[in-house]
Amino acid sequence: MSRVIRAALFQTAWTGDKESMIQVHEQAARDAAAQGAQVLCFQELFYGPYFCQVQDKAFYEYAERIPEGPTVQRFQALARELGIVLVLPMYEEEQPGVLYNTAAVIDADGSYLGKYRKTHIPQVQGFWEKFYFRPGNSGWPVFDTAAGRIGVYICYDRHFPEGWRALGLAGAEIVFNPSATSRGLSRYLWQLEQPAAAVANEYFVGAINRVGVEDLGDNDFYGTTYFVDPEAQFVGEVAGDKETELVVRDLDLAKLREVRDRWQFYRDRAPGAYEPLTAP
Repeated sequence: MSRVIRAALFQTAWTGDKESMIQVHEQAARDAAAQGAQVLCFQELFYGPYFCQVQDKAFYEYAERIPEGPTVQRFQALARELGIVLVLPMYEEEQPGVLYNTAAVIDADGSYLGKYRKTHIPQVQGFWEKFYFRPGNSGWPVFDTAAGRIGVYICYDRHFPEGWRALGLAGAEIVFNPSATSRGLSRYLWQLEQPAAAVANEYFVGAINRVGVEDLGDNDFYGTTYFVDPEAQFVGEVAGDKETELVVRDLDLAKLREVRDRWQFYRDRAPGAYEPLTAP
């Protein structure tokens, strides 16, 4: 039997200040809900610039407590008003000096379900993330939401297959991968890795990337946000590479059973043979 979830992704450019960026995302949530979306994920560090292009402690001020901080509470109220599940990729302060790249998950009734903290932290030219974030310690949570069982894997995480598999083992039906990734660095991987992960782990993936060149560096964020199914087929068109765009697609979660009955990847795993993979 068909089990269709209408899901949404939002890519946009930096507006120049936090409040206007939040307002742009509030409007995106309203637009998505008006189109019948049941779940919406924003891009990595959604209310700010991608400040990791530089190493400047002034950007620590963007960090907030989760869920006690003002942005989560503001979007809890909006989720409750609109009846939509929201995934909010944010800069989190657990305590002064303990900071994470985090996604908060809000259910359609406005309740806070939990968070995922980015596990793999890059430190390369234009992506100086170890200056800003500790490696995540949240494990691989999967959240039971009004729109199904969802997981989150953030940006650089996508290069590491282990977390994708852990989310599948935990029962994820849709995994969101909010990102800030640059044209010259990763474009050749963007439409390869997430579809491959969707096939290998037999779930839907929503891949989100911001757009534009910000005034902190020359990273050219290329958008091309998309949903992909467990047969590596894009669901509808891939978004453009330059403009703000709201992507709303219908995902038939019944396809997961069909694919898993065809390819028994979970049955045929050999975890007893994988011990070398966990060696330091």
